Amino acid sequence: MSRIGNSPITIPEGVEVNVQGNHITVKGPKGTLEKEINTNLSVSVEEGKIVVKRPNDETTMKSLHGLTRTLINNMVIGVKEEFKKELEINGVGYRVQKQGNDLNLTLGYSHPVIYKAPNRNFI
Repeated sequence: MSRIGNSPITIPEGVEVNVQGNHITVKGPKGTLEKEINTNLSVSVEEGKIVVKRPNDETTMKSLHGLTRTLINNMVIGVKEEFKKELEINGVGYRVQKQGNDLNLTLGYSHPVIYKAPNRNFI
């Protein structure tokens, strides 16, 4: 996890990051996210990049280092891009067709599987 934690997070255009002690706020066009991070880790914004540092090389600190960096990266991506779900189907003989708002899945069963699309009324 330490390799993940050591790489800086690039702040894209339109995203604002505010770090106050162990509280980080990320604001972008899609909303605002806030997170309390572990007090042993330090987060700083340097030259348009977010850097997470750990105090020592203990196993728990290494794990928290990588986890915290990943969570902050996901926050930055979340306020910049809209949430999406992608379906990937691999193999021979599988087929998906869109019928209105539903998906008709042919997955090797004796019958097609009809998947109802969720209601898109989000707040």
